[in-house]
Amino acid sequence: MLGVIADDVTGATDVAVSLRRNGLRTLLYFGTPPAETELPAAEAVVVALRSRMIPAAAAVTDSLHALGWLRGHRVRQVYFKYCSTFDSTAEGNIGPVLAALATALNAPTVVTTPSSPQHGRTQYRGHLFVGDDLLSDSPLRDHPLTPMRDANLVRLLRAQVTDPVDLLGHDTVRAGGAAVRRAIRQSTARYLLADATTEQDLRVLGRVLAEAPLVAGAAGLAGGLAAATGRGHPPEDEFSVTGPAAVLAGSCSARTREQVGELLRLGRPAHRLDPVAQPDPKTLAAQALDWFDTTTGDAPLIYSTMSPAELRHTQNILGVEGSARILERATGLIAVGLVRRGIRRLITAGGETSGAVVAALGVRGGAVGPEAAPGVPWIRPVDPAHPLLLLKSGNFGDPDLLATASETHHPVPHRTDPP
Repeated sequence: MLGVIADDVTGATDVAVSLRRNGLRTLLYFGTPPAETELPAAEAVVVALRSRMIPAAAAVTDSLHALGWLRGHRVRQVYFKYCSTFDSTAEGNIGPVLAALATALNAPTVVTTPSSPQHGRTQYRGHLFVGDDLLSDSPLRDHPLTPMRDANLVRLLRAQVTDPVDLLGHDTVRAGGAAVRRAIRQSTARYLLADATTEQDLRVLGRVLAEAPLVAGAAGLAGGLAAATGRGHPPEDEFSVTGPAAVLAGSCSARTREQVGELLRLGRPAHRLDPVAQPDPKTLAAQALDWFDTTTGDAPLIYSTMSPAELRHTQNILGVEGSARILERATGLIAVGLVRRGIRRLITAGGETSGAVVAALGVRGGAVGPEAAPGVPWIRPVDPAHPLLLLKSGNFGDPDLLATASETHHPVPHRTDPP
């Protein structure tokens, strides 16, 4: 099997659907499973960690633990999946985790790229573009936790690792597999950041790297690897996506703000979480569930998404970590309460929000199903008591994604169970 270590929950769903789309039967686990876990038949297994925003040393520890589990199940290759916007800081976590995995796997040269053209992320001459803008000119410039002020990925990665970093340029990639193999063989760098602007570039890299012990990047390069070994079409394991739905939005990205704005424009029932007004997460969750019990209408929205100015105000009062902790705890409690009230489809927006929901519900893993948007699949948990999940990265999806994914003709049953 191909074993994937993803640094957050929505990134894990993104890479899982990329593998599935290219023909690999794919399992997805939230957190490293127990050692004795027996795996169903599959060609790929993805372990979703929550290591993107934690201290680098803890991220390394968690990632090596996941690697040990994957090696115990005899995976033939390891893929470290990070965000297509290279979300990180000078201190980590991408570089430290990559270095630890490379050492553990004795990988002499590791090729990596965050390029994911289907999401508008491309690398050219070592610089990361978001659509037509350099990363440093995109909304990620003002990310509240990992502001990305430099689009030069070689420079960014060099600040995080001690071994040499170099560029695998676009001209080489476009020249084909033989040129890429020759460049890798002749390189003295431990890490090579590969330019890629199209899916074809990623397929060239995937064919070259099919036997490499360690590869890293976003979902795009993982899809290139899968295309080199998979069937070329998704496995026939679709499942029905029906039942009462609710939306939990926590991301403050520009795209999620658009998506929340579309739900509000449509007049969907909506309740905003305000941690400044109520900093106790249990009370904050209870207020939201009380609102849910008295509202009418399908697919209600409960959200903490806010503008950059509102986010700065909240973080100035509660602190960055404090506000995140309150909202994640409250969102998890709300998710549990919604499921008890009959919700069978949960749509979440934001990596940390999705991680909090998965953890609160106790979802250990599931099957990857049809996509509601590129890189945003429905997930059917192994436990039928859990709802279907759509775990959306903050930046993913068209402006109407939350609206279309939560559409339902089923009435939402209201009960008054405690959260």
